[in-house]
Amino acid sequence: MDFLMSGLAACGACVFTNPLEVVKTRMQLQGELQAPGTYQRHYRNVFHAFITIGKVDGLAALQKGLAPALLYQFLMNGIRLGTYGLAEAGGYLHTAEGTHSPARSAAAGALAGVMGAYLGSPIYMVKTHLQAQAASEIAVGHQYKHQGMFQALTEIGQKHGLVGLWRGALGGLPRVIIGSSTQLCTFSSTKDLMSQWEIFPPQSWKVALVAAMVSGIAVVLAMTPFDVVSTRLYNQPTDAQGKGLMYRGLLDALLQTARTEGFFGMYKGIGASYFRLGPHTILSLFFWDQLRSLYYTYAK
Repeated sequence: MDFLMSGLAACGACVFTNPLEVVKTRMQLQGELQAPGTYQRHYRNVFHAFITIGKVDGLAALQKGLAPALLYQFLMNGIRLGTYGLAEAGGYLHTAEGTHSPARSAAAGALAGVMGAYLGSPIYMVKTHLQAQAASEIAVGHQYKHQGMFQALTEIGQKHGLVGLWRGALGGLPRVIIGSSTQLCTFSSTKDLMSQWEIFPPQSWKVALVAAMVSGIAVVLAMTPFDVVSTRLYNQPTDAQGKGLMYRGLLDALLQTARTEGFFGMYKGIGASYFRLGPHTILSLFFWDQLRSLYYTYAK
């Protein structure tokens, strides 16, 4: 039940935040490996990107890649939050004295995140391809011509086999390790502190909401550089063997981005990342906490 509740919580959040994921993906690919000021900026900021995509690609384009996004969230977060929930319920995240251990919490979050992300990597890659697809006048990054999730997975599998389907998976893991450990550690620690300080009544939904808001800020600051290079690794064009033509791996992508685009290139789309990750973190952790609370109240 923990895995099912975790997956459903993440899907609930994803429906609301997917348009921001589309905007974030495009802003991260804009001006890829080009010095600032040398390329046309189709998307000046989050709000301008929303208007531009809606006007040129149509409003439906703001929900591009929703099917793989939902499937990825269910797989990744079902495994991630479910595994973390089991560790929490088993008392593995507390010290011998019974206090919450941030180090154990971060390690459990990272391990749970890696398991979920690696298994869901092919879905995340296809989601990135679909969300980057745009009309030629506002296109950024490499443009794949997929017709949908299943067609894309089938085509990549037939052309490049399992290796092609899991291309970019290792490069995407640091993003998830840092994001997941930061998210779950700060969420649990903040919740613990709020309970100790007795700011809100015990079991109040406000405790989970405030903890999720704090968690969202920490995640965006820690994860954005790895999120930018992960998007680019997944979306880069490939040769006949399915090998990336722009980057050799995560470190190469980080170095090339920093060298060509500077420090702020590493934080491209941070506004969209927060507007997307903030609400997604808040909604998924809030739904997860409330679903678990309801389950343990009425089902046991």
